[in-house]
Amino acid sequence: MSKTHTRYVCQQCGRVSASYMGKCPQCGTFNSMVEEVVHEEPVSKRTAARGLTGRSQPRPIGEVSGDAEERIHLPIGEFARVLGGGIVPGSIILVSGDPGIGKSTLMLQMAMEMGKTQRVLYVSGEESERQIKMRAARLTAAGRESMPEALFLVTETNLEVILNHVREVKPDLLVVDSIQTTYLSELDSSAGSVSQVRECASQLRELAKSSGLTVFMVGHVTKEGAIAGPRVLEHIVDTVLYLEGDRFQAYRLLRSVKNRFGATSEVGVFEMREGGMIEVTNPSEAFLAERMINAAGSAIAVTMEGTRPILVEIQGLTSPTQFGNARRTPNGVDFNRLLLITAVLTRRVGLKLAEQDIFVNVVGGIQIEEPAADLAVAA
Repeated sequence: MSKTHTRYVCQQCGRVSASYMGKCPQCGTFNSMVEEVVHEEPVSKRTAARGLTGRSQPRPIGEVSGDAEERIHLPIGEFARVLGGGIVPGSIILVSGDPGIGKSTLMLQMAMEMGKTQRVLYVSGEESERQIKMRAARLTAAGRESMPEALFLVTETNLEVILNHVREVKPDLLVVDSIQTTYLSELDSSAGSVSQVRECASQLRELAKSSGLTVFMVGHVTKEGAIAGPRVLEHIVDTVLYLEGDRFQAYRLLRSVKNRFGATSEVGVFEMREGGMIEVTNPSEAFLAERMINAAGSAIAVTMEGTRPILVEIQGLTSPTQFGNARRTPNGVDFNRLLLITAVLTRRVGLKLAEQDIFVNVVGGIQIEEPAADLAVAA
């Protein structure tokens, strides 16, 4: 007979406590402890069905096949660039970003392209099948293309049912939108909790590694910009991609922060239009298209995004402050970096910036961390 007890789990860092605490002592987040009821089963039942294949046998490393598996061709060039040249069979990929940034649109667009040559199962826990079909019709209307017959849609959040659909459809590629809405019925915690996200991601990883199925997971982010759920989620997956950009701007950057099969920090640039996410093969030309020649307060910076240099325009403005403390307002540049550049200009160059409000903007809505851009900010 299983034993039942109550525990409290932080939804930000995953710390477990026997009693409720208003502030998590590990990550410092307030009101993040959520009560969970745990049913402890006997050890034989709990450990019987673990592992990637059910049976494991140690082998000498020389007997293991080391042939490089051929990647699956991805028609979206910028997406393939971020993944390292294509999709690796049996990999699990996490795509995250702010709400409304275009994650579901990019995933559906990728699924429709792959559905022309592969069997794709698109599982949504946030939209109905009719809503997905409406968005797909909008994407195909731009190119006047027909719907791919090998793309299957289903609205489901129960992971056991999703795995049954996988056995029936036998897809080559699985898209789960999103991992925070997926749940296991054997766990008492609600969908999106630390334990649910961890266990669901672990089972999807076992499915990918044992069957060779490629899994794409869409993940939510917190208000601080980190992936919602336990930190172990980023360790479970093979690749972590961030879709970033200003929602009021048309350009989106797909950035790789972890990739076991390619270069990290690689970036793909897209432009959000009515017909979906359009590739920008020459980002420098797009970012400098509307720049005025020899305009005051404007400078061009060269930033390395992955393995590709990109030219961006940095705009700066100063004005006498009307308050006791001058304002420092950056957009696309780190705030502390702007304070450092301001202090250097004040101390070494002799500019009197203590009584000036300073505003810095990176055109295109992208975020720059390249140290070489400091000279353009100072200019």
